[in-house]
Amino acid sequence: MSVVTCIIVPMTQSTPDVLRTLAREYLPEGIAERWTGLLRPGLRLEQATGDDPVAGRLGGLPELPEDAPWPVWEGHGPLAFVASFDCAALPSGSLGMALPTDGTLAFFYFDGQLDDGHAVVAPDEPGTWAGARVLYVPAGAALVERAAPAGIRPYSEVPLTARVETTAPYPWHPVVYREFAPMPDDHPVWSEDFLEALSDHAGGTEHRIGGHANPVQDEVETEVARGALGSPPWNDPRIHDEALRWLLLAQIDTDDDVGMMWGDCGALYWLIRPEDLAARRFDRAMFTWQCG
Repeated sequence: MSVVTCIIVPMTQSTPDVLRTLAREYLPEGIAERWTGLLRPGLRLEQATGDDPVAGRLGGLPELPEDAPWPVWEGHGPLAFVASFDCAALPSGSLGMALPTDGTLAFFYFDGQLDDGHAVVAPDEPGTWAGARVLYVPAGAALVERAAPAGIRPYSEVPLTARVETTAPYPWHPVVYREFAPMPDDHPVWSEDFLEALSDHAGGTEHRIGGHANPVQDEVETEVARGALGSPPWNDPRIHDEALRWLLLAQIDTDDDVGMMWGDCGALYWLIRPEDLAARRFDRAMFTWQCG
């Protein structure tokens, strides 16, 4: 597996005022107002320092119920532990999505340690879905730190703090099409100046819970929607409608501090439907990943 060094540019703090200012500067008045209506609050996850409240962590060893099996992709081997979050410590009340208010969410992924990256987890290949898992451990469960299985090297542990920030949709996100359709190629939200301003503001991907996903390539909602529908042709109109049903649960970026490298400076994405989130059916979350 080749070694790639990434330079991750910190994302400028996304406040509603900043994004609205950009919209007013580059978009016609009516379109600017409609575009800002698509903004969503999300949680930006950053390394906790000093007195920062800790809401979760990347890497290290997971704490799981003693009788809970370590997630395994049958025929391939155990998954690597990526991150966990204390739901009670997440400032999730302003997100507008039914995240648990207590308990723990733990994320696992078959990261290629056991096969040098040969097996790839993909939303359009159901046989690979077991290679990415979300476990929800309810509050009050007796937890024990679990040693990593043979062949799995734990990532360095980094505590995370969370803060609310406003996120913008990817320019070709299904919600943009829904809001502005029909959209000619020269629609103002696709103007070069506006797209460049948004790119300068964003500056790259990052660890995130909720809000709009920040894709490395194209919209992740469409990828998981097509997979959930059984991988019909890309022009199947059902994909667009299905993509509107999926919410970003978590986005975990490449992180040199932790030793995480997802392909060529990529990111991992877990998405879930609102009804499954409300029912705590994290086994129904869908996964995709992208890299440069």
